[in-house]
Amino acid sequence: MPSIKRLALIGSGSGTTADAVATATAIEAEVAIIIGNNSKSGIFDVAARHGIQNVHLSGVTHPDPVLRDSSMLDALSEAQVDLIVLAGYMKKIGPRVLRAYEHRIVNTHPALLPAYGSTGMYGDRVHEAVLHDRAPTTGATVHLVTEEYDAGPVLAQVPVHVLASDDVSSLRGRVQLAEKKLLVDWLSDWATTGKILPAARAPGHQLNET
Repeated sequence: MPSIKRLALIGSGSGTTADAVATATAIEAEVAIIIGNNSKSGIFDVAARHGIQNVHLSGVTHPDPVLRDSSMLDALSEAQVDLIVLAGYMKKIGPRVLRAYEHRIVNTHPALLPAYGSTGMYGDRVHEAVLHDRAPTTGATVHLVTEEYDAGPVLAQVPVHVLASDDVSSLRGRVQLAEKKLLVDWLSDWATTGKILPAARAPGHQLNET
């Protein structure tokens, strides 16, 4: 019988995505380690609630970026991680971790990449741009992580319709729900098959928006 796959969650913010993954019974994988770069981040609350090993790695704990990169790789290796999930991580992954986990680091983005991606496009900035452009549709993306922000191959996407009544808050809420569901569904497939699925084979996702 194959061994249970092991995940790392790396984040900077509230920890809601990490919590969605940690509590998802559909994912036949274990969250082996949580890494955060902000000691006050909610991701550490998630680790505490679920009894998950956690490590704080930041410019405060490791001012030298080369040492920080090496320390992250050491922590991931010791935890025997199979896949890294960036759960709201606001920093670039270092080159050593990128090389060691090539094609095994995934991230989500609150739009349909390549639209509204790249440097500086994150969080409410994305939703503000969508509303400014009066785009009829936005969505969420799961993609592989590469050296450039939001440039990795798309693995799965789900559309979210933009309503005439939307403001940043309402649009954010629906996109975040879609984003978490998309990630959990994709991870569930990955844990079962062990394959990084291309977008064409990703599960079908449609939102029932009223």
